[in-house]
Amino acid sequence: MAIPETMRFIEVATPGGPEVLRLTTGSVPRPGMGEVLIRNTAAGLNRADLMQRRGQYPPPAGASTILGMEVSGHIAAIGPETSSRWQVGDAVCALLAGGGYAEYSAAPEGQCMAVPAGVAIRDAAAIPEAVLTVWANLFEPRRLFSGERFLVQGGASGIGSMAIQMARAFGARVATTAGSDEKCAFCLSLGAEAAFNYRTSSDPGDWSTEVARWAQQHGVDVILDMVGGDYFSKHIELLASRGRLVHIATSHGSQVTLDLRAVMQKRLLVTGSTLRFRAVEEKSALARSVETEVWPLFTSGQVRPIIDRVFQLDQAADAQRWMESGQHRGKILLSMP
Repeated sequence: MAIPETMRFIEVATPGGPEVLRLTTGSVPRPGMGEVLIRNTAAGLNRADLMQRRGQYPPPAGASTILGMEVSGHIAAIGPETSSRWQVGDAVCALLAGGGYAEYSAAPEGQCMAVPAGVAIRDAAAIPEAVLTVWANLFEPRRLFSGERFLVQGGASGIGSMAIQMARAFGARVATTAGSDEKCAFCLSLGAEAAFNYRTSSDPGDWSTEVARWAQQHGVDVILDMVGGDYFSKHIELLASRGRLVHIATSHGSQVTLDLRAVMQKRLLVTGSTLRFRAVEEKSALARSVETEVWPLFTSGQVRPIIDRVFQLDQAADAQRWMESGQHRGKILLSMP
């Protein structure tokens, strides 16, 4: 298929609410050295997209300013100095630094991954950001082991739903929190053995009491946290000896108070990371690892992409409103015509 000169994409007219998103037309990107051009089938939504729309999370230097950090589709063109792995027409999903809310995206070839067997190409857009985030924070380097007690905050989210499935598949015991009884039931259906509604109690700290009861005297071995803020001290208290607290977002704020004596006495590891600003070489290495270690879990059905709703590209504002409402379970996608 011939590559057109122009494409449709979503533009942020000015920082603000979802209403600032508008469908417009611009040039199709040309793949640079070591890159491929993808004709997008779908793009995944992430919280980082909302922050970028508000002007709070600019893309890395040199990256596309178009929203969107993960896509699925077919290779449309190969840039110079690429390897021989990808051919025009190959079905892929890819991690991007930006550019996903568009009909075409350029991506480093190493950040492209074959669509797992048994996964529809549209649904594969829900995979890259969630799987690579979970893998990079829990499994490479190895921080979660079979038989350990694992808590993930926000288990009904895109990353949370993937973390539950991956941790369970690798043999961990999983507990989670969610914002409604329906979401808790959803998390249990994914393999969590306990799910706690953090909104039903008059005491917002009751979820930590319930988690402690679940973990019994042992404590929680690993916590994957997207909250930060006032949750931090509760997590330190919940952790077992040699426990690991891993931060990937800070919805309740990034400033916390820490008593180092608790860290020293329990011999805790407190860490965290982001994915978007890592070097292409590092993200490419992670992509190869998940193709080897996680893709068989999709093939066997132990792990699957969880799709909440699919919106059309020109409905990007509605898609982001739905994400901001907090009612979704799993991933929200934009589908390209």
